[in-house]
Amino acid sequence: MSRFFLALQVWWRILVDADFGRRIVDLLSGKAAPAALPRETPAPQPVATPRAPQRSEALTLLATLQREARLVDFLKESIGDYSDAQIGAAVRDIHRDAADVLDRLFKIRPLESREEGTEIQAPAEADRYRLIGTVRGTPPHRGRLVHPGWEASKCDIPEWSGSPAAAQVIAPAEVELLG
Repeated sequence: MSRFFLALQVWWRILVDADFGRRIVDLLSGKAAPAALPRETPAPQPVATPRAPQRSEALTLLATLQREARLVDFLKESIGDYSDAQIGAAVRDIHRDAADVLDRLFKIRPLESREEGTEIQAPAEADRYRLIGTVRGTPPHRGRLVHPGWEASKCDIPEWSGSPAAAQVIAPAEVELLG
């Protein structure tokens, strides 16, 4: 019975591999010795590529906002003891630097170009418009633009390349060396 299965294997290989078929013909006609039949080589194994450490893109964005605009420092610090003038001065830099990060990474632009307060017709694209108030009838709906919305024309979050131990770190502790 094993020769029957061998014959099926050889028959199939002859059908799918023309070179193998020619060598069998040579073998059967006496032109080649049995040792001339090569063994089937195993399929090459895929080469494992090293994986980059895993980290949430949200943490990478937060770390970028911290590094370039000190946003987390500002939001986590108690501001109750500061004067409005001191807070305003700090916010001016944070606002500018955070806006630069958002523009560089996302190229954020208004979704609706018309000014707030303008009467508009909201199309049926429910995900691009949020209707406020009682919705009656079928789209399109008429209303007053309350907020223009925002959309990103790109998303270019930097690829994180740190160690697995630092995957959750937003900002490393800073140590000033002595002497």
